[in-house]
Amino acid sequence: MVKPHLSFGRKGLGRTARRLTAQESPVLFAPKTWAFWRNNIMCFCLNNVLGHCLESLYCKIMDKCFGLIDDDYAIKFDPWYHPYWVYGLGGEAMTFIFEPIKARILRRHKSLPGAMLETYAIAVLAAMGMELGFGLLVNQPDEDGNYPYWDNSKLPLNIFKQAWLVNDLVIGAVAVAHIWLGYPLVCKAMGRLSERAANAVFAVTVGAFATACVSSYRRLIKDGRL
Repeated sequence: MVKPHLSFGRKGLGRTARRLTAQESPVLFAPKTWAFWRNNIMCFCLNNVLGHCLESLYCKIMDKCFGLIDDDYAIKFDPWYHPYWVYGLGGEAMTFIFEPIKARILRRHKSLPGAMLETYAIAVLAAMGMELGFGLLVNQPDEDGNYPYWDNSKLPLNIFKQAWLVNDLVIGAVAVAHIWLGYPLVCKAMGRLSERAANAVFAVTVGAFATACVSSYRRLIKDGRL
């Protein structure tokens, strides 16, 4: 039997995304199964670190274009493996928002681009809500008006001085990639393993993530930043 292959041109990505959704749909949203939670815990661990790396790149671009990043901003000092929890939580939020409805979105549109465009619009609104919610919870300014994590208060298109529409448009694009490609690919890769091998990969991933947490927080404490 010829196994389906993954193609990564523009049309190939579309075919791959559609095929992954069809092939992996039994485990993409199956909260009563261990495989579902195993895949999501792994994605949570990976997204915390990948999100940090993407934010580092994004901040470099924003700083070069708009001069937005302060010299003492945490992204410039945190070790690259330090988890940025908002991305792990955000990725899981997107999974739980979209996976129950993704098949219906796909059926509603004649083409995959249309389904992805609808996903993008919803993701931008969800990102805006999450950015605003996290900001109101953990990013309140101190008595001198300094924000601990980000300061969007003076930017045009900011939402209640916490969320920023430009951020949300970028986060929406990352969310679409996660929903249509990243998460299904993890599920596909894990599904090809035996149960014992999948559990071993899970244990290694969680162990590596725990090590990264301990190492990064020890370093931050040693540097007097926590």
